[in-house]
Amino acid sequence: MTSTELTFDQRLRLLARKHRRMSQDGVVRRIRPDGLITLQPRRALPRFPWRPVVLLLVAAFLFKVFLFAWLGAADYSTRLDTLRAGTVPEQGMAWLLQPEPATLTLAPLLAAIWQGAGPATVPAN
Repeated sequence: MTSTELTFDQRLRLLARKHRRMSQDGVVRRIRPDGLITLQPRRALPRFPWRPVVLLLVAAFLFKVFLFAWLGAADYSTRLDTLRAGTVPEQGMAWLLQPEPATLTLAPLLAAIWQGAGPATVPAN
């Protein structure tokens, strides 16, 4: 290929990228000194990743419910007391892991599923 074709291909790629950015982010209209109105892609501001943050919080909450159901209320509170007596980060984790009404509601449901509230089993003869 000649250098003219390469620059033409590069120009096509840049133009396609510019049009893609204009369709995603919007446009800004500018008037040049010669009076020509041009469209430029709007600068895209960095967006905060809300979906991963929400998924992380939901996963942490479900893990807390799982721990509460697995250990039981007495053992869970004993382990929280151990964390409360620890260092500052451990005390912070103890504050985050303390059971709230949603955990106290969902943990027995999860424990009931483990206890055999699922499909009936056939006894062996």
